[in-house]
Amino acid sequence: QVQLVESGGGLAQPGGSLKLSCAASGSRFSINAMGWYRQAPGKQRELVARITGGGVTNYTDSVKGRFTISRDNAKNTVVLQMNSLKPEDTAAYSCFCDSLFVMYWGQGTQVTVSS
Repeated sequence: QVQLVESGGGLAQPGGSLKLSCAASGSRFSINAMGWYRQAPGKQRELVARITGGGVTNYTDSVKGRFTISRDNAKNTVVLQMNSLKPEDTAAYSCFCDSLFVMYWGQGTQVTVSS
């Protein structure tokens, strides 16, 4: 059973930065993609950023140029660096990974952007 442990998040002012980290453990097989989803109150969950084992990245349009996702394959960790934060980035962020076509999720961490 793969477990994901997240850290980071919290409160930031508009224009500020936050970093989310996530570490996966317990996988007996290779982890393919890792990334982050978010869900704001009253809104659908959306994929924020995703990175494959080969380093291919995808971002939702609203965070392109502001967020950067990276991973350490040896440690099975993924980091989301969030810069130039906006109030609309406020949401619960959840780390995910997939291994052998099974999705695993972290417990979620709150990001609040407010002055």
